[in-house]
Amino acid sequence: MKSKVFFTREITPEKVVELYRLLGKELPGKVAIKLHSGEVGNQNFLKPAFWKPIIDMVGGNVVECNTAYEGQRNTTAKHMSTLEAHGWKKYFRVDLMDAEGPDLELSIPEGKVIQKNFVGKNMKNYDSILVLSHFKGHPMGGYGGALKQLAIGCASSYGKAYVHGAGDPEKIWTSDHDSFLESMADAAKSVVDFFHGNAVYVNVMMNMSVDCDCCAVAEDPCMKDIGILVSEDPIAIDQACIDLVYAATDDPGQKHFLERVESRNGVHTIEAAAALGFGSREYELVEVK
Repeated sequence: MKSKVFFTREITPEKVVELYRLLGKELPGKVAIKLHSGEVGNQNFLKPAFWKPIIDMVGGNVVECNTAYEGQRNTTAKHMSTLEAHGWKKYFRVDLMDAEGPDLELSIPEGKVIQKNFVGKNMKNYDSILVLSHFKGHPMGGYGGALKQLAIGCASSYGKAYVHGAGDPEKIWTSDHDSFLESMADAAKSVVDFFHGNAVYVNVMMNMSVDCDCCAVAEDPCMKDIGILVSEDPIAIDQACIDLVYAATDDPGQKHFLERVESRNGVHTIEAAAALGFGSREYELVEVK
């Protein structure tokens, strides 16, 4: 069965709310709102003002986890300072889920590469999740979207190293590349399973640099803005975004963006996730004018 993905070419905060309502999915209980807080120095991440209408409507807490690399978000103190500086704490309740240990360990019996995942322990306080993703390129994963938010974004600092190292945190930057991508798919499945389908995914295709929001020094966007997508399926929504990039043949920046995706075998994360069965690459794109 094809997953439904709502899509609009008009990129405004109000359109995010409109597509969310069209999806018709109620998120029960206490909602975790996963987004990217943005590395200090990054110019491309989506700011609090853009996300404010959807967050205000849904309610819940903005959630993040510490990073596993040098920067301004790899310790609780620095990350909290960044959340303050970037305006997240001004508008929203913020929960740094791995601010203090121990991590929450999630089992992945069907995992191809890893059979466990380590997420911020505060995830256990939430009943559902709204994943707000800025779709863009990524230096290691090729691209960043919903699956990366689930796999790396929800992982604790240790968990991020564990996924990157394909089960060996010591190999955070040296593990077999496809094994890392498959580990991301495994980790994403563990978070999807944790929330028992109580999840909605929003991907916004704007400010599309080849670099992630985790880069303090990032290239400027190379592609024209494409639109907003909303779905209950994290695999379908990422596949739809990749397909929209391939369809943008009149965009002079397309070749540069796709070089980043293809050189990192980025679509393999989607392939590995689909093989695990927690979503589908087959989708119906419902365009909203």
